[in-house]
This record gives sequence, structure tokens and C-alpha cells, in this order.
Amino acid sequence: MAQSFEQWSEDVSTAFVPLDAVPTGLSQFDGGLSSAELGSLHISEVSGRDVDVRRTRATIRRSDPGLVKVGVQLRGRGVVVQRDRQAVLMPGDFAVYDTSEPYTLHFDDDFAMFVLMFPRESLSIRPNDLAHVLALRIQGDDGVGSLVSPFLFNLRKYLTDGIFPATRMFENAILDLVSAALDERAPHAIQSPGAVILAGAQSFIDSNLHDPALNTAMVAAARHISPRYLQKVFEAEGRGVAAWIRSRRLECCRRDLEDPRLSHESIGTICARYGLGNSAHFSRVFKEAYGVSPRHARAPGRA
Repeated sequence: MAQSFEQWSEDVSTAFVPLDAVPTGLSQFDGGLSSAELGSLHISEVSGRDVDVRRTRATIRRSDPGLVKVGVQLRGRGVVVQRDRQAVLMPGDFAVYDTSEPYTLHFDDDFAMFVLMFPRESLSIRPNDLAHVLALRIQGDDGVGSLVSPFLFNLRKYLTDGIFPATRMFENAILDLVSAALDERAPHAIQSPGAVILAGAQSFIDSNLHDPALNTAMVAAARHISPRYLQKVFEAEGRGVAAWIRSRRLECCRRDLEDPRLSHESIGTICARYGLGNSAHFSRVFKEAYGVSPRHARAPGRA
């Protein structure tokens, strides 16, 4: 029993982010885990019984890659707790939680959960909106959730078959659907001038990542505001203009590196496409952001 649970606990912690798992029942533990990667998406199905899984401040200090997880309840009952909120999930329901903050998953009896894990920046919603929907139950039979839940549920078959559609469009479609479900539940006040400026600036940045000269001054000029005010608008969302530009460039490079259809392109060609002409500098900042080198990121069948 102890070895079975310890192995499961170690596998779960390795597959996701460092976690602490604690058995809560007296019966024999029986669990399983299967995982695969689709571009920047890490896809898993995890099962077990009578267990609490905790992301603590201590485990966050061990590793904090800035990832978000979406848990879809497949079997049994699950509870996601984060930011003093609690989402009670029944089969078909799902919730999002942030690995950079403490959370607890509580499972009574036998359960199975399908989990998507991806960089926080991949979502098409504002950070403040994401904060409002953490650990919020999204029903699988209501609103946009009724479209997203069956889609995510059916992704499981790719884990079984071991064959994933190798296209960026498919990966983007998953992220867009998840973003739409979260956006529907986010509280939308009348947009402030700062929010409008931020959205316009981010759109300009995404359209000009190819330009090596892209910087705060260029974006500010395009939006007819001062660089200082633009920086203030971005910092209100937790990240400056230069940091946002770099994160978008790195994320685009990562997706292209992991796209099998672009395997014939050199790493230099890909990073130059997004305005990063210095390959050595690109390799260094890429590894700092993702923990692996660009060469390893595009290796087939990497763990």
C-alpha cells in the first residue's frame, strides 16, 4: 500500500509541479496517471481514491514555472480550493487554478480527473479576470461550459490512442475555448481607459513581434500616449512593457519549436521571425523561462 501510494505521489509531482499528497482513507490505495504533450499543453488523466493533493508555499519555492491548470472531473467528486474559494466538482464540471499560488485538491472515494496545464500567458483573458475565476466551478451543462466540457472530455481519447493532431491551430482552439469559458464567468465592469489602452497595446505588440526595434517607445507612439503612462498601465497588470514583449516572443518561439511541421526550420530562423536575432541570447532567456534549451524543447518525444 505505502509503495503504491508513494509511487503515485512521486509520479504526480513529477508530471505537474512539486506537490504534497496525503492519503485520507483507510482502504487500499489504487491510482494511475497517464500524460502527453501537445505543444505548450501538458495533458494528463489522473485517478485515485481518498487523497488530498496540496500545492504549498514550500513546493512553490521549489519550482514556479508560471503555469495554470484546468481540472475536468471525470469520475467521483472533487473539490478545488484556492484564494479562500471552493469549487465542488461533479463529473463534467471543471475549474481553473494557478500553480503560482497555494491550492488544495480534495478527493473522497474513487475519482478520475482530466488535467490541462499550460503557461498562464496562453490564456486570452486579462490577469485580473483570471484571478476572479480561480477555484470557481464551471458547470459542464451550462453556458459556454456546456460546449467546452464535452470537448475536453473527448481529448482523453488522444491519451489512449497516443496520437495528437500536430497543429498549432488545434492547440490554439483548446486554449481559446478554455479562455471563452473563463471569460464568461469573469466579472466585467465597464472598461476603464487603462484597460482599453492595454488591450490596444497588446494587440499592437502581437502584430509587430517580428520587428527587432519593438520597444516601449514604439508601442506608446502607436497608441498616442507617453511611454511612462504606458508602462504604468502594464505594471498595473503585474508586468512591464518590455517583459510582456519578451514573454510573447518566447511563447511564440516555443510554439513554433514544438510544431512538427516546422521541424525543418533552424532555431535561428524561428527566433528571428519574432525579432530575436541573437541566438545565444535567445537560448539563454528561453531556458530561464521554460527550464529547457530551445534544442530540447523541439526534441521529439521529450518527457
